[in-house]
Amino acid sequence: MKKLEGKVAVITGGSSGIGLATAKRFVEEGAHVVITGRREKELVEAAASIKRNVTTVVGDVSRLEDLDRLYAVVKEKHGHIDVLFANAGAGTIAPLAVATESHFDQTFDVNVKGLFFTVQKALPLFKDDGSIILNSSVSNVLGLPGFTAYAASKAAVRNFSRGWTLELKDRRIRVNCVSPGAIDTPALATTTGLTAEQAEQAVAQFTTQIPMGRRGFPEEIAAAVAFLASDESSYITGVDLAVDGGMAQV
Repeated sequence: MKKLEGKVAVITGGSSGIGLATAKRFVEEGAHVVITGRREKELVEAAASIKRNVTTVVGDVSRLEDLDRLYAVVKEKHGHIDVLFANAGAGTIAPLAVATESHFDQTFDVNVKGLFFTVQKALPLFKDDGSIILNSSVSNVLGLPGFTAYAASKAAVRNFSRGWTLELKDRRIRVNCVSPGAIDTPALATTTGLTAEQAEQAVAQFTTQIPMGRRGFPEEIAAAVAFLASDESSYITGVDLAVDGGMAQV
């Protein structure tokens, strides 16, 4: 039997990168997935690449009414949730001396408020014995100049998993974090505010910090998330699983 046979999984930020790779892996493992993202065109393309057992809902996790609409679709189509991968995130470079209020608010609105209410609003549909996986980052333990608001938001995510592990233990819902390191996704070049040349320089710098000597692939994060979603991790809860090629470990 496949690891997630018959499970219903919700993935935020599921139209590209880690979210899309995880949606594909979940479907390969037998799950039905509901993915959400802000751009309809990308969601349609993502669904076409997943091919089966996928439902799309356009929405922004920082808007609570969009989350309500997401879960209304899940309730109507599936009636319950077995797995939630709270993956949607945002991060742009802004050194302390020049960071603006809007930069700070955008980072925390998506990464902290959005994730918090993504989980809260899923709970009424969650089956007992389910699995919640939060996408944090190795930046939750690293000093990264220019990314301090982002890193702080991801440290908040890590602490959510600790508290929610205790809050949800009576329902036997496991809550874990996955913390990617430098992953080869379009985000570095498209959402951080870096120029193409700066993005290349950042990749080169990251590579020198990674014992494995390369960036990770979205599929490698997806494999870790699938493990945390499945019964193979039945005695694991409250952890922060770093998938970073050793970047923050040595």
